[in-house]
Amino acid sequence: MVARSTKEEAQATRHRLLDAAERLFHRNGVSQTSLQHIATEAGATRGAIYWHFKDKADLFNAMMERVTLPLEQSLQQVATNGVEPLVGLKESLRNALVQMRDDAQLRRVVEIAVQKVEYVDELHAVRARHLAVRNQCVGDIQRALRLAARQRGQRLRLPAAVAAAGLHATIDGLIFNWLLDTAAFDLPTLGEQMLELYLIGLGLREPVQRNK
Repeated sequence: MVARSTKEEAQATRHRLLDAAERLFHRNGVSQTSLQHIATEAGATRGAIYWHFKDKADLFNAMMERVTLPLEQSLQQVATNGVEPLVGLKESLRNALVQMRDDAQLRRVVEIAVQKVEYVDELHAVRARHLAVRNQCVGDIQRALRLAARQRGQRLRLPAAVAAAGLHATIDGLIFNWLLDTAAFDLPTLGEQMLELYLIGLGLREPVQRNK
């Protein structure tokens, strides 16, 4: 019973530290937030931080891992769930952007990741994680596009790797601009429209013919 209580207390402290880091990173930026700031905000000691985390980068990555980045998760399922690739790609994008719009914690953490972190030496591991997630996402998009073209007996107008990198950059840019002004447009709606345009450009979608 004592051991269980101690473990639960340690987990509670860890969550308090991550909550404090999330608040301070969002408010002040990552480079301007020290581990001592986080400990004080959490009502803990600096030693408690080092009990749970190796350094600031380790703490930052743990904060990121508390939220599931929806696009990366859903894209990984496209090639394995039996859904037609373009349908799966569209559903993955819409679900991710709806969650981004509606989940306040996810939005806050993504704001930190894209707006409030500098890849200085102490955060090298944060950059490495960001690159790994990006590369995985681009790889999943590439597989979906290549599979879609094969199933349709078509040839992409760009190499699959280039097309995937471009689509990922388009989505990233869309999210970045929406975070600057969330009232400017509806994220899922514009995201779907941009995907349709992109697929038309790749030759995987035919433009809608409107009656004159």
